[in-house]
Amino acid sequence: MNHIDRDYLKETLLEFLQIHSPTGYTDPIVRILCNKLDELELNYEITRRGAVRATILGESHKADRAIVAHLDTLGAMVKELKPNGRLAVTSVGTWSARFAEGARVSVFTDDSIFRGTILPLKASGHTFDKGVDSQPSDWDNLEIRVDAPMESKKDLIEAGFNIGDFVGVDSGAEVAGNDYINARHLDDKAGVAALLTAAKAITEAGAVPPVDCHLLFTITEEVGSGASAILDGDIAEMVSIDNGTCAPGQNSHPTGVTVAMADSTGPFDYHLTHHLLHICRQNEIPHSRDIFRFYHCDSASAVAAGNDIRTGLLAFGLDASHGYERCHIHSLDALSCAIFHYMLSAPVYAKQTGLHNTLKDFPKTRMVEVATRPLDEPWPILQTHPEDDPDEKKESED
Repeated sequence: MNHIDRDYLKETLLEFLQIHSPTGYTDPIVRILCNKLDELELNYEITRRGAVRATILGESHKADRAIVAHLDTLGAMVKELKPNGRLAVTSVGTWSARFAEGARVSVFTDDSIFRGTILPLKASGHTFDKGVDSQPSDWDNLEIRVDAPMESKKDLIEAGFNIGDFVGVDSGAEVAGNDYINARHLDDKAGVAALLTAAKAITEAGAVPPVDCHLLFTITEEVGSGASAILDGDIAEMVSIDNGTCAPGQNSHPTGVTVAMADSTGPFDYHLTHHLLHICRQNEIPHSRDIFRFYHCDSASAVAAGNDIRTGLLAFGLDASHGYERCHIHSLDALSCAIFHYMLSAPVYAKQTGLHNTLKDFPKTRMVEVATRPLDEPWPILQTHPEDDPDEKKESED
């Protein structure tokens, strides 16, 4: 993995973690991202709402591939100006109120930025005694204490607060000496940093991918729409970059890359998934497979929106997702390396250049005779990757 610039990876991640980008308030981080793309001399375009599509030109300009990571994070919004001079809040994205308690935040009014802290309604043990512990952890039981003299709703109104003001939650980033990274919002700013690092390695090596490769940066993944509005008919396959949950009952690799087989919306594409596994094996990238039962990513959004593309998911190992998260730099290294080699690999099925193809162009999976196999015959050898199929190789050469 010596082509991966670990210093760039770490510095980019820490820079992005300093920028608030809750879903709906992503314009500032979009501008920083575009500056990064300018430094890499990559051409890009921006959608009306701010999703970004950069392109690394390849040898072929049809049946493109895409790799997607999301810029938006969890956050909150003001839902009420309270008589006690504090702000009631509601979540942006899906995350537990217990992780919001004690968070330092920035509240973005129409004209100013105020600092504050999210606190439970019963925050003082000296006042509420055991009531502090018995109060349920719920968003209705939280409020923001603004770092300004606010004693009434009138004070809040005069200061410019409104219902719907965005609340950015501080990342609280910390890098340990052994390269563990603790922070909120590693999902998915770590993925964004890994994707940019892989792109940097490609451009510095002067490598040309076999097909055009689009780097997609979405802004609404945390609320479910994600990559649904940034794709076009040229893209034949897409890999999402996101977190792999390290927890009991999961198999995500804490210091390597995880190839997801399915999420809550169903399985990822069989052929693309096995292509990614092949890349990891071939390049000796530490990896594992996992299934995420309570998880929805950009790939799922793209398919749900009606895009007929092969989709997959590569993930970095993450503990306590959607809470105060932790990952290791080795996992981000492995992810960047996997992205790098995926960009340079042959398309999964380059012959499927259009939206509608023939059976001849449809991929082969040597498993169809298993159900009718005579009992005295050995099980067939399963070849699930096009590079392992001599017929596929020959046809590609022709």
